[in-house]
Amino acid sequence: MNELHYRITRRVSECISHANLTLNTDFAVPAIRFDIRGKTAGMALLQRWQLRFNPVLLAENPDAFLEEVVPHEVSHLIVFARFGRARPHGKEWQAVMSQVFDVQPKTTHSFDVKSVEGKTFSYHCQCDVIPLSVRRHNKVQRQQVQYMCRRCKQPLVWKPSTP
Repeated sequence: MNELHYRITRRVSECISHANLTLNTDFAVPAIRFDIRGKTAGMALLQRWQLRFNPVLLAENPDAFLEEVVPHEVSHLIVFARFGRARPHGKEWQAVMSQVFDVQPKTTHSFDVKSVEGKTFSYHCQCDVIPLSVRRHNKVQRQQVQYMCRRCKQPLVWKPSTP
C-alpha cells in the first residue's frame, strides 16, 4: 500500500468513526479498492459495503480526495445503511454531508481529467462536432444505438478522418 492509499484508508476510518459517534451507530469500516479507471473519482458499492477510488485522480488531487471525495462516498454508505434505497444525492445524502461531515454536498468533482480521458471519435451533426468515447463509438458501429444531438436533435454521424 502506498502512502496515498494509506492516507485514504485512514481518512475513511476517521469518517466512519466520526459518523458512528455523531449518529450513535456502529458502522464497520468498508473494504477499500483503488481500481476505478476513467473520469470517476470514487464510487460506493452499497450492498458490498465497499468504496472504490481512482488512483490516477487521487495522485493528482490528494487533498480534495481527503477533504471531499472520501466523505462523499462514505455518506453514500451511511445513507444506505440508515435509509435503504434513497436518491443518490437526495436530501438524506445532503444532510449527512453537511451535518455529519461539515462538507458542502457537491454531486460531482471538478478535477482536470485530461490524464484519464480515453480516445474519442469525432461525430458530427448540423450544429457541432461532438467527441464520443470508444465504448459509445463501438455501440454505434455495431448498430446497437444511435446518438442524437441535444441541441439540433439530429443524428450524430461519424466521419472518419482521412490519412
